[in-house]
Amino acid sequence: MSDPHGRRGDDSNPGINRRRWLQAIGVAGAAGMAGCTGGDGTDTATDSPTDTEGDAMGEDTATPEGEVEIPEVGGTYNTVTSSPVDTLNPLFNTEAGAGTLIGYALDMGYTFGPGNEQIPQLYELTTDDGGKVWTGKVRENLQFGGDYGQVTAEDFVYLVQEVHKSDWAATSATSSWPETTTITQTGEFEFQIELESANLLYPATYDPLMYPIPKELLEPYVAEEDSQGLQEDQELLNLEFTGNLGAYTLEEWNRSSGQTYTRNEDYYMQEATDINQLFENAPYFETLESRVVQEQASRLGALETGETDYASVPPERVEEFDGMDNVNVYLQPQPYNEVCVYNMRENGWNAGPGNLFREKKFRQGLGCAVDKQALVEGVFRGYANVEYTWQPRWSKWYPSDADVPEYGTGDLYGQEATQSRIQEAIDNVEYDYSYDGQGRLLNPEGDQCTLTLYHSAGQNTERSMAEFIAQEFERNAGIVVEVNAIQGSQFSNQYWQQEIPENADELEWSKGAYNAGPRDEATSKNAWDMTVVFGLNTYPLNPLTAEVFFDKDSFYNPYGYVPSWDAPSLWEEANNAESTEELQEVLSEIFVKVAEDQPMGMLAFPSSRAGYAADIVGPQENFFSGWDFPAWYREE
Repeated sequence: MSDPHGRRGDDSNPGINRRRWLQAIGVAGAAGMAGCTGGDGTDTATDSPTDTEGDAMGEDTATPEGEVEIPEVGGTYNTVTSSPVDTLNPLFNTEAGAGTLIGYALDMGYTFGPGNEQIPQLYELTTDDGGKVWTGKVRENLQFGGDYGQVTAEDFVYLVQEVHKSDWAATSATSSWPETTTITQTGEFEFQIELESANLLYPATYDPLMYPIPKELLEPYVAEEDSQGLQEDQELLNLEFTGNLGAYTLEEWNRSSGQTYTRNEDYYMQEATDINQLFENAPYFETLESRVVQEQASRLGALETGETDYASVPPERVEEFDGMDNVNVYLQPQPYNEVCVYNMRENGWNAGPGNLFREKKFRQGLGCAVDKQALVEGVFRGYANVEYTWQPRWSKWYPSDADVPEYGTGDLYGQEATQSRIQEAIDNVEYDYSYDGQGRLLNPEGDQCTLTLYHSAGQNTERSMAEFIAQEFERNAGIVVEVNAIQGSQFSNQYWQQEIPENADELEWSKGAYNAGPRDEATSKNAWDMTVVFGLNTYPLNPLTAEVFFDKDSFYNPYGYVPSWDAPSLWEEANNAESTEELQEVLSEIFVKVAEDQPMGMLAFPSSRAGYAADIVGPQENFFSGWDFPAWYREE
């Protein structure tokens, strides 16, 4: 990804900060986190498929019992990515694909495994006071490369205090460490993090998730306050300091063609057999090769011929590839959704005067216009689930006991359901919109309303989805939709991001290009109506992150949404919840409000359709597949 929006292609409240925003939209990628191993961040589809929903959290995944036979080490694991990466500097990367590549050679503090269990890697986080103070215990067998020596708590504390919390460095994790969060060293291998208020889900925010960086490497840049130098440091860019801190060692990085790694025979997790017995001699490949292959057809061809061990498989070819003797396709739950986003800013709704997207009843009407089950079956070939609110059904935070309106299904689908709600909306505005006898929505000039819908160029599944939405809007809402292809980066820069107003200091808020001010006063360079270019992360492990999408003055509101419900108060309740039960109750109310308000067309959660060579042992059909990637091996 070259844009910061969590592309899911075929391939403010003090609780929300820029890092959580980045995580919410899927760009703070790190290998070893759930669902990212083997992919490249741009070539991976998303969420929970119908036939794996029951074990999406991996709670029923069988675990080996008794003695486990340790595989032989040998061979090469091959993977492909769809585009080159800009940096492998772990302090500044915000790109999911690069995060995966960094993660082959450098672990982060912890990850999550089946059942949403926190898996300590470099350190373990625990709390005994309800989530206000967290203790980090660092493993004592961690070694940097070169002359940097042993990793201790001091390295992590120095990184946070002198770099992440500084005014000059501007790392990707800076906003994870506000002044109200303190970190102190309490022992050679122990540190303590104290929050301003308790947070039961703090590890799941990934705010305390850190890379290990040698204090001695950082000190010269800290002394000079040299951010540019830190970004360009060759030891950081080429991961030369990683010692035994990753399963593999980066040997070569060709900026245009890919990376080559070799096995790290001293990998520290070999001592973590209590977590997984297969870590005993991990990793099990002598080399790992990652190649840049930009064309999807070429990536699929490489999977078919055995030139790669992994490639994402489009919906229309899942059955074909799963039927091959040398390929297994795993349908893996992922958190990203398919959404049709409406532009509620001043330059949105170009069909006539006013902006009907701002009307709740109008958005509800559009929600009734698209047959979501037909979308899932037709476009995604059944490898997806319908979405009604901002959580997949398998999430523990889904409001299963609440009355969630299921727009786009049953009585809430079709022309009558759509047009009756749109009629209520147009009766509520000052402009003379109307329906004619043929069910067409006319603007005050008497012309049929025509809107534009953008999708990413070259994404076949996305194009099919856009065309389906267009057909449904015309059939049920009486609105003509023109479908336009555009490069994702172009849409991001010229349509999605707003231009910062010259009087930004005088506005009620102005928080950067993704929410430069109130919707009447800050717009993008070019007008647009609707888009399916970006999929967004619903963050089922930490739904508090969703706050960033549903507050009018958050860091991230390019579409200009203003809730019709008291969002700030409910999010404050959620952030201050003192028990899981209390948090569940508040989040349930929030997600019902989101479903009712229809801030965007919430359509589907496609599965990640991961094609692996049949002799690779390790992938699973659950959300956490990949957490134990160093223990994967090739079956003889």
